[in-house]
Amino acid sequence: MENGVRSGGLAPGDALPPVRDLAADLGVNANTVASAYRALRERGVIETAGRRGSRIRERRAETAPREAIRVEVPEGGRDIASGNPDPRLLPPLHTALAAAAEAVSHRSTFYGGPSVDARLARTARALLDADGVPDGPLALTSGALDAIGLALSEQLHPGDAVAVEDPGWGSVLDLVPALGMRPVPVAVDDEGPRPEDVERALGEGASALVVTSRAQNPTGAAVSAERSRRLREVLASHPQTLLVEDDHGHGIVDAPLRPVVGTTDRWVLVRSTAKAYGPDLRLAVVTGDALTLDRMQRRQLLGPGWVSHLLQAAVRHLWETDALDVRSVARAYGERREALVRALAARGVAARGRTGMNVWVPVTDETGAVARLLQSGWGVAPGARFRVNSAPGVRLTVSELVMDDIEELAGAVAAALRPGEARRYE
Repeated sequence: MENGVRSGGLAPGDALPPVRDLAADLGVNANTVASAYRALRERGVIETAGRRGSRIRERRAETAPREAIRVEVPEGGRDIASGNPDPRLLPPLHTALAAAAEAVSHRSTFYGGPSVDARLARTARALLDADGVPDGPLALTSGALDAIGLALSEQLHPGDAVAVEDPGWGSVLDLVPALGMRPVPVAVDDEGPRPEDVERALGEGASALVVTSRAQNPTGAAVSAERSRRLREVLASHPQTLLVEDDHGHGIVDAPLRPVVGTTDRWVLVRSTAKAYGPDLRLAVVTGDALTLDRMQRRQLLGPGWVSHLLQAAVRHLWETDALDVRSVARAYGERREALVRALAARGVAARGRTGMNVWVPVTDETGAVARLLQSGWGVAPGARFRVNSAPGVRLTVSELVMDDIEELAGAVAAALRPGEARRYE
């Protein structure tokens, strides 16, 4: 099929035969064809389009980003694949932006000036201190991925191995090979990366480890106190490891931060604002060891230079005025997430979702599950966006749900996973 796309024999939008039909034509097991379709979808060659089955993607790229592995939600369907926060839980920004405009009008920012607003730095440092984050210099980047990319590119070299969560954030799984580095998958349970897998990865030569503190995407894992202790013990034996800790869940979860950073010589903790205040507020606070932060800031000067002081002042205003009721936000996401996990369990479907806004459902047939859910009117995120070697699954984002949706969605998921039992859940 890939050769057909390259040669033009298969055009964008061309429909592919159903799995069982193609298996019969080729004289192979249907699981073999399903596996091939799954690999083609993961490589960005084909896509699943609900009742229309699988087809050649409209845009073919040799290195299609994982974000492009998505489904087309039919008109009238529900999209619970986006991973976006609930707009109803985002604080209004007009007051913060007005206050920021007033603040910067009295001290214009010019080339050569400080890149970090001193008042924001004090507020950010106080918040980090309260969470037990080790002391270190501060920098600002345009979001978490910007910080992770700067840290990896400034401390590692092409060809180096990076231990990554599996399943994990698809953008990181794309970023590592884009930097010329090799991702080494590390299994994740509800308490974070498994220490024995981290030990294996570092023992095999991984130069860096990327850890999500809480609200892990896609599983909702959160590093517990015991898991933090065990990871720190492992890292103590590998002090040259670059440890990158992503705390994008700050502001949307009430699970306490259990920092892993501080054990290795090279470390970075990234705290972004996208989930709490909206993805367009492109700002992340970064702290870490002096050498890594210095290299990151020097490289930043050769690109964007600094993060807008207007955005800095807006975030400072939001933090200083407690514009976000973290407990209420965490409770809202938690009630939906936990209700969905319970409803799935009542139907015999295992699911994970300890913190944050996502629920991860392991499946045996990812393509089939996604397609059947589309037929039921639910667009979910294919697990291929988040996996390296881990088992198939689908991600359900609860942000757009209300409590009245839970039973209907759980029934649809159960029916999609066991189509022969669909009537049982109607």
